[in-house]
Amino acid sequence: MASDRYSIFSVLREALRGHTGWKPAWRDADPKAEYDVIIVGGGGHGLATALYLTKVFGVDRIAVLEKGWIGGGNVGRNTTIVRSNYMLPGNIPFYELALQMWEKLEQELNYNAMVSQRGVLNLYHSDGQRDAFARRGNAMRLHGVDAELLDQDAVRKMVPFLDFGNGRFPIRGGLLQRRGGTVRHDAVAWGYARAADRLGVDIVQNCEVKGFRFEGGKIVGVDTTRGPIGARKVGLAVAGSSSRVAAMAGLRLPIESHVLQAFVTESIKPFIDCVVTFGAGHFYISQSDKGGLVFGGDIDGYNTYAQRGNLPVVEDVCEGGMALMPRIGRVRVLRHWGGIMDMSMDGSPIIDRTPIPGLYLNAGWCYGGFKATPASGLCFAHLLARDAPHEAAAPYRLDRFATGHAIDEKGMGPHPNLH
Repeated sequence: MASDRYSIFSVLREALRGHTGWKPAWRDADPKAEYDVIIVGGGGHGLATALYLTKVFGVDRIAVLEKGWIGGGNVGRNTTIVRSNYMLPGNIPFYELALQMWEKLEQELNYNAMVSQRGVLNLYHSDGQRDAFARRGNAMRLHGVDAELLDQDAVRKMVPFLDFGNGRFPIRGGLLQRRGGTVRHDAVAWGYARAADRLGVDIVQNCEVKGFRFEGGKIVGVDTTRGPIGARKVGLAVAGSSSRVAAMAGLRLPIESHVLQAFVTESIKPFIDCVVTFGAGHFYISQSDKGGLVFGGDIDGYNTYAQRGNLPVVEDVCEGGMALMPRIGRVRVLRHWGGIMDMSMDGSPIIDRTPIPGLYLNAGWCYGGFKATPASGLCFAHLLARDAPHEAAAPYRLDRFATGHAIDEKGMGPHPNLH
């Protein structure tokens, strides 16, 4: 059998013998009767939490319960963008920690997650928007994060294919974070699953949580489609299903669930070598290594737990793309999908203990869940292991909405659908 470590030598050896020696990337484990920690949700956040729980904090008996299959949720249903170009003090340190962890992830996991720091360019179209981006860039630099404010000539040199001459919203410049970029989404899930499995974590697929088990008001386990499983602590990392799963424990969350659609076109020759976002509408685009254009926009406006969207949002997103770069109008969209976003009341996440003893929450990621994956896992693992928040995630308290400490990055107020 091939080595547990991937290398150029193992790839060549397997090529010579028909790739018959590869081991499964992770075990398809059967659930045990009891664990020290159960993570509900086998997406990027849940798998990263499990890995860091055992690798960094030395917790041994861990299970990740996934109702479907690894890579079938939001971690495989996004537009792959990673960045740390936030403005508020509650967000910048956390997302910069995530970006620093992305930069080292492939070496840490010994897995090709296709981390590509190709740059993220946010366009601005007015003097007021320029000033807002300058403020954001200054806030980033004060936290030691790279940011460059570009004028129109610099943007034209970087992305000459944009519509500079006839656009309804003239492009005046942009805010560039060169360290931002993209990461192959499902490879992140596979890499974390493989690494966690190698350290003894049980990854249990097709195991849906149907309820919680209590003793003396404390959660002591879960009821699942594969039977009851005991646990000292239970962590929820179920994205758009957070409200539904928390309700099984009698907990009401300040979260709404909305579907966010993503789109992929047919493969074309190299065209866009960075990530571009439209400042006059919600549209963002990059190009995958296979040549397809990957893009998205606004969430659908209605609450849902279904992984599908509706045609008006498809039209709206494509209109944003045409306004920004009309030449993509002849490219055919091959497929699109929906991920269920757990939209919090201020657009920022929650990593905290709940009022129910034994139950911990990782939720409210809105649009930012994928880019946060490594830091989310580390901070949630810290919380589960030490019953205290990680320094980078300390502002993400569940009670901040009651105490007036909201982290409203977009300034939209308590309207989840606007975040």
